[in-house]
Amino acid sequence: MYFLLSNLSLVDICFTSTTIPKMLANIQTQSKAITYAGCITQMYFFILFAGLDVFLLTVMAYDRYVAICHPLHYTVIMNPQLCGLLVLMSWITCILNSLLESLMVLQLSFCPDVEIPHFFCELKQIVQLACSDTFLNDIVMYLGVGLLGGGPLAGILYSYSKILFSIHGMSSIQGKYKAFSTCASHLLLSSYFIARVQECTLALLLPTAHSQVQQPQ
Repeated sequence: MYFLLSNLSLVDICFTSTTIPKMLANIQTQSKAITYAGCITQMYFFILFAGLDVFLLTVMAYDRYVAICHPLHYTVIMNPQLCGLLVLMSWITCILNSLLESLMVLQLSFCPDVEIPHFFCELKQIVQLACSDTFLNDIVMYLGVGLLGGGPLAGILYSYSKILFSIHGMSSIQGKYKAFSTCASHLLLSSYFIARVQECTLALLLPTAHSQVQQPQ
């Protein structure tokens, strides 16, 4: 559990670092411009670490499921090798997805100077600003969200449904409290992540200042 928490903490730090330094630099220089290469780079790492957040929360939900529903077999099932493999597979999957999305954007054509209606280079906003056909990009983007977002969400919901059924079946109130307390930290992290996703969604819906993207000549 602590190995997964440390990885999630590292990913959250990296996730924040994809947008905050550039935003602070914009405030310092009073300029909202970003180069084309810088925009693609920021988008790549944003997609990467956002996906890793979701995958690690899913792995942690499975960890809590094993700890509560199969406590006697926890150390056997959630051994260091399996934990390392799950984290490694999460990294590989998110790296490949982020790389695919970024390469798809590189195939698009843009005007020399465009403005993004957001404070960072978000994938959907960039695709909408393209001058060329974006049908294939839209398909890949929605498939990525559906598979890499819906799959982990289903895993989290399934794990916690089994946990709730297991806790409900306990006869001891003290046992129920102890079992629930073991997954309280993950519930807090999941709630924080959901709140952050809602905040990002509101940021997309509300009018924001435009960031200028400079295309290379």
